[in-house]
Parts: sequence; C-alpha cells; structure tokens
Amino acid sequence: MEERLQKILARAGFGSRRACEELIRAGRVAVNRQVAQIGQKADPDRDHITLDGKPVRANRERTYVALHKPRGVLSDEGNGTGRIQTARELVGLPGRLYPVGRLDLRSEGLLILTDDGELTHRLTHPRYEHEKEYEALVEGHPDEKILNQWQQGVFLEGSKTAPAEVSILRREKDHTWLRIVLHEGRKRQIRRVGAMLGHPVHQLIRVRIGPVRLEGLKPGEWRHLSEQEVKALRKLTKRKRS
Repeated sequence: MEERLQKILARAGFGSRRACEELIRAGRVAVNRQVAQIGQKADPDRDHITLDGKPVRANRERTYVALHKPRGVLSDEGNGTGRIQTARELVGLPGRLYPVGRLDLRSEGLLILTDDGELTHRLTHPRYEHEKEYEALVEGHPDEKILNQWQQGVFLEGSKTAPAEVSILRREKDHTWLRIVLHEGRKRQIRRVGAMLGHPVHQLIRVRIGPVRLEGLKPGEWRHLSEQEVKALRKLTKRKRS
C-alpha cells in the first residue's frame, strides 16, 4: 500500500515526519533510483527506497527507552560541537535513537528515546493530548490566588496557556515544591509562567509522560520500556483533542 515517504522514513527510524521531510528536501531520498519529491508516495513492499544510497527497511524491531536526563545534559544532538554531553550518549545501545520532546539544559527527569518515528510524531504533535507531570521547586510560597491563575492559564506571547493541574507537594523555609501536570508543551513553559507569577523555578523534574513514570531511575540511568508501556503510549496517541 502506498504511503507518504516521510511516514515510511519515520517508521523506519529516521526521525520525526518533519525531520524526514527535510531529508527529502535535501535530495537524499530516492525511489526506484529517482530523487524523491515532497508529497511523493511509495509502497515499501514494492518500491526500492534509499537514503543516501542505502536501502530503507521499514519493518524492524523498535527500541523504546526511558532515561533520567540529568541537569546539564542536552536532550538532542545539539550543535555538533561535542562540548556538552547529550542524552543519546548516556544510552549504551546501537542505532539511531531520538528524544520524544525535550527538556531544557537546566531541567532533569524523564526523557523517552526511540527509533519509532511514527510514535515520536504522534507524541509530540499538538493535536494528540497526553499528560506530562513535573515536580517544580519554586521560590517563595504561592498562595491560592497564584495557584488558581496557574491552573486556569496565563498569556504567553499573546495566547493563553491551556488549563493545568497545579498543587502543593510540600513547603520548605523559603521555597515550595509544586506538582504540575500539563497537556501542552510550549518552550520553557513552566519556568516562564513561574517567573511571570513571581515564583521563579529553581529546580524542575519531569516525573511522567503519559503512562510512563520516572520512578526507580537515578540521574543518568535508563531502562527499556515494557511492552505494556509501549502499548499504552500507542493507545494514548489514538485520542485526539476535540
């Protein structure tokens, strides 16, 4: 059956659909020895598809990893200078593995890495709603008014953030640990909202992505996802926002 090339490449583990579109634009993909074009379709069972002259094999066993990304480690491959350690370097497995979403350099916690480009696309696309849970150490002691504002959403760059779950885990002398559950993923969203509401974030840990939890992993440690977790992630991506 014919499918769009970027979907075939993503399923073969060459990144998200968007990343695979860039491979096609760069002229690195060919179908039956003809340079492919954006929007082109192919049948992986009948057509000869290559990337940089090497055959693309769409059907193979996938790898799914949960990593506790430490602070100071890049989620992705970065700028290629090699000066900062990347999440991929912490996972001692062969092959291509891509992060599902990102955590900024100062944040830590759960990061999923996989060579399943189709699942990556669905987990990162805005139309597929899934929860991401964080624990945030913020400056000061937010009151009920601040918590309500955070829960209901605030305006960032002209648009309101989606409603979030925000609750107090525990108070310390000059700081408070918050539990925050998001259904969207704007860049540095928790840090920006915290600063806007007068409670800058000093530490941020992602503890859950959908059904997958961080618990049991120390910074720098990783594990394979269970078959049940992978099935739950796939089921999750079948639900779309209304």
